[in-house]
Amino acid sequence: MKELLGSPGSRSGLALRIGQFTFATASIAVMASASAFSTYTAFCFLIASMGLQLLWSFGLACLDVYALRRKRDLQNPILVSLFVVGDWVTAMLSLAAACSSAGVIVLYARDLDICTRHSPFACSRIEISVSLAFFTWFLIAISSHVMLWILASI
Repeated sequence: MKELLGSPGSRSGLALRIGQFTFATASIAVMASASAFSTYTAFCFLIASMGLQLLWSFGLACLDVYALRRKRDLQNPILVSLFVVGDWVTAMLSLAAACSSAGVIVLYARDLDICTRHSPFACSRIEISVSLAFFTWFLIAISSHVMLWILASI
């Protein structure tokens, strides 16, 4: 079988997981630095979702490093099925969290004009965090589609 870009146990798969981990970590860090983010459920959901993504990506990156060092093939049906389920669950949670947080920040910044009156610095940090969450989701979407194609070809 031809190796797909981003498949488990490959350098491109490791790069994809490191990108997911990095963007999820940055999203959490920027959101945590914003003042009073914890008073809004959507932002807490974003932190929880990115935390789950951070753990999932880190675990799979470690597995990729192991497979690259030992020259192991990670493409057996049971393992790939686990990857598909994990990637699709984290992808859906990340997209839902990013969209709900984006909706709330648009409501506050554009419709209610709260950001210009109270804390423009916190709103800009939240907007950056949501943007990073969307970048994370984009990388998760790539890996989840690759995993689905690999599962279909096994």
